[in-house]
Amino acid sequence: MKQEVKHEKYGNIVYEESFWTGKKSLSINDAPLTKVSKKEFDTEDGKRVTVTGGFFQGACLSIEGETVRVTPKIKWYEIILGIIPFILIMVWGNSVALCKIIPVVGGAIGGFVSALISATGLIFIKQSKPVWMKILIAVCAVAAAFGICCGIGFALVAAMS
Repeated sequence: MKQEVKHEKYGNIVYEESFWTGKKSLSINDAPLTKVSKKEFDTEDGKRVTVTGGFFQGACLSIEGETVRVTPKIKWYEIILGIIPFILIMVWGNSVALCKIIPVVGGAIGGFVSALISATGLIFIKQSKPVWMKILIAVCAVAAAFGICCGIGFALVAAMS
């Protein structure tokens, strides 16, 4: 994920963070900063820049006592949209009456599959800008989780018969 911020004092700040590895890189006015530690960087003129937060918490830079927000915090509705697939599978998979209608695998298998899809959906929800796109991504994540868990549920019912 790459984020650019225009700051009146420091100019153009480019912050990059890999979601999978957590590796961060930083540049100010097209000059890459030297990495000192996992969360600390040095500028060309010797200033120390500390990164706090991350992808989901929102990243902030601390430069000479001044805090600059480079990525926004995750919003409450993004969290709700992200966990809907997990909640749906956990409720449906543990309800005998609902599983008689459409068998859906629940428990550890359904929880793992739906949590994986929820986490992936949350990554895409956080990266998208318009709210309608966030909702569309959440609907696709629900459909994917339900479809995969339903397929596994039908396979298990067929194997038992």
